[in-house]
Parts: sequence; C-alpha cells; structure tokens
Amino acid sequence: MQISRLFTYSFDPNVGPYDRIFRILSGLALVFFALAGPVAMPGWLVAALIVFGLAWLMTGALSRCGMYYMLGLSTRKG
Repeated sequence: MQISRLFTYSFDPNVGPYDRIFRILSGLALVFFALAGPVAMPGWLVAALIVFGLAWLMTGALSRCGMYYMLGLSTRKG
C-alpha cells in the first residue's frame, strides 16, 4: 500500500454497486437533513453533517474509499 496513492485517488475502485448506491443516497440525505432539517441544530453539527455527507457522496460517486484501501477491503467484485 502506497500512502501517496491514497491522496491522489489513483488506487483501483473498491466500492461495489450496492455499496455505491447506499453511499450516494445516504450522503445526499445527510446534506439535505443538514440544510433543510426540521430541527434547529447548532452550526457545528450542520457543518459536520455537510462535510460527512459530501465525503460519503464523493466515495460513492468515485467508487473509491480511502478507508477500504488502507484496510485492504473491497466490496467490488472482480
């Protein structure tokens, strides 16, 4: 494992199709809830939900998860 590949996203896709769909939908849900949630939340919580939601959305959209790469895991077949 090369750490430099982690920062450039140059490692092979390691997120499978069902995992990808889940990440995209849950990332969108987190961002939506942070921006239009029915409950008033402190600013730090809104910011955290947006950051985690966008990160989750990005890993789903690109089919690459840095944590999976570091742990040597993959949900992608083949």
